[in-house]
Amino acid sequence: MTKQTFVIIDNQKFLRRQMDTWYDFGQYFSEVSKKLFLLVFALVLFDSLPATAQPKGLGLGVIIGEPTGISFKKWVNKNQAVDGAVAWSFGDEDAFHLHLDYLFHNRRLIQIDRNSIPFYYGIGGRFKFGDSNTFGIRFPLGLTFFIVEVPIDLFLEVVPVMNLAPETDLDLNAAIGARYYFR
Repeated sequence: MTKQTFVIIDNQKFLRRQMDTWYDFGQYFSEVSKKLFLLVFALVLFDSLPATAQPKGLGLGVIIGEPTGISFKKWVNKNQAVDGAVAWSFGDEDAFHLHLDYLFHNRRLIQIDRNSIPFYYGIGGRFKFGDSNTFGIRFPLGLTFFIVEVPIDLFLEVVPVMNLAPETDLDLNAAIGARYYFR
């Protein structure tokens, strides 16, 4: 075979690998679009609920999505909180999931009438214990809705995760949840 033949064969293998990669991206974006649809649906649903100032004390509840489990949140001050979850991850592999985040809340970004729906962002860590244990840095983005009549908050979040160990790659978590606040 000539050198040109080797180049053509190598290019065909490269193109097949690229096509397989694009197919995987197609599945990934399909999953992301489903999560985006759920996010918009939740915004429309929760838009009609009355909102008020942040609850005080420790909030304990559930988180549903990726991951699914028990969620908690403790307010540090008016605009900052620590939240976390003890949960199960149903992603690529089933795994026990722990995360802890430090959050900053912006109350002026989304206001409806006299109520605010705080947008939050932050940074945290995630451990997953499964067939291969992983550690990553979380960058949560979300919205919190406070219900006036009872000390409950509803939340939805999308969380890019940069896995650092055992290998470096990107992941995406998204979930909704509710917490009851003990005063």
